[in-house]
Amino acid sequence: MSLRKIVIEPDPILREKSESLEKVDDELRSLLDDMLETMYAAPGIGLAAVQVGVLKRLIVIDISKDKEKKDPLFLINPKIIHKSKQTSVHEEGCLSLPGHFAEIERPAECQIKFIDYNGKEKELSAKGLLATCIQHEVDHLNGVLFIDYLSKLKKDMIVKKLIKHKKELNKVVL
Repeated sequence: MSLRKIVIEPDPILREKSESLEKVDDELRSLLDDMLETMYAAPGIGLAAVQVGVLKRLIVIDISKDKEKKDPLFLINPKIIHKSKQTSVHEEGCLSLPGHFAEIERPAECQIKFIDYNGKEKELSAKGLLATCIQHEVDHLNGVLFIDYLSKLKKDMIVKKLIKHKKELNKVVL
């Protein structure tokens, strides 16, 4: 397992649609393991493959609070098949938008179909933080960021700050 570099907005790859996978093999599981290690190190609770520069429909999630009792969820080709009409608001952040948070309203519950780490087809019903996290990460696979739910003014302010932050990171210090 190895840490991957997280892509920071603005980067055109974050706006691209990820491709479905045909099979689950050791190479794919290795990428999922790298993604999980990268997410934990960041630290975060969800990471889509596009955030490490890979345009594949892959997500890792772990909303467990206890570092000793990790409960990772691997979602391959996730597809949301139902969203509740009832909504909830959570403060969202994103590893690709470091330091920026906003309250986002999303369906309170969702149901997804996906393929797991071992290549088995599964369904999952989620509510609360897990439902929010799944929807946030599936958005990534479709080229959508949480800031896209904000007003143009708020979104532009965040992007401007991220551009400045990226320039500062790229400066060479002697």
